[in-house]
Amino acid sequence: MTSGKRAVVLLSGGLDSATVLAMAKDQGYSCYVLSFDYGQRSLTELNAARSVAAELGAVEHRVLRLHLEDFGGSALTDHSLNMPEGAPAEDPADGIPLTYVPARNTVFLSLALGWAEVLDAQAIFIGVNAVDYSGYPDCRPEFIRAFEAMAALATRQGVEGAPIKIVTPLIDLTKAQIIQEGVRLGLDYAKTVSCYQADDQGRACGRCDSCRLRAVGFQQAGIADPTLYQS
Repeated sequence: MTSGKRAVVLLSGGLDSATVLAMAKDQGYSCYVLSFDYGQRSLTELNAARSVAAELGAVEHRVLRLHLEDFGGSALTDHSLNMPEGAPAEDPADGIPLTYVPARNTVFLSLALGWAEVLDAQAIFIGVNAVDYSGYPDCRPEFIRAFEAMAALATRQGVEGAPIKIVTPLIDLTKAQIIQEGVRLGLDYAKTVSCYQADDQGRACGRCDSCRLRAVGFQQAGIADPTLYQS
């Protein structure tokens, strides 16, 4: 185990989480990266996560297998549900979209918290965003505050007066601002996969909500979009 500041960083392989890993590294943390194979439609994002973690010098990268597809309830994990396509990104006021995976960030953060305790880490980084997002309830600042308060009560470090912080550096940034920050840090976005239904080569569909948000982000940032799309 390395000395100094340590953090567990949640990494899906997408644009946001890759930027968070670059930011955590830039802040001087030794980064222990955690990804999940949770039954999502596209597993090529995990290949992207491995590539990004290696390029950014993660101390360790673990991929945990969860079976959230056993519950279903999301277009990402239940193939009987059609992936929303073609419409503008959902307004949160219109309701929670089918791409929301029930309790996903609660589950992910809980597992990250366990590893953080073992590592005696000071922080957990997660790429939730409350600006350019699809209305997921577990991406809101109030959820993060509530989880951090729970973690302080539920862990040895919290009881001993050194609670683990949940760090959300993207929470108030637009997608364009996120991309600009990643570019400043030298992140190669061509290595990331954001599409909800990317093919086996990691090529994006260009139609799902995540693809639309990503494309608009690059356009507004004034940066060429390196995403590979399906023909």
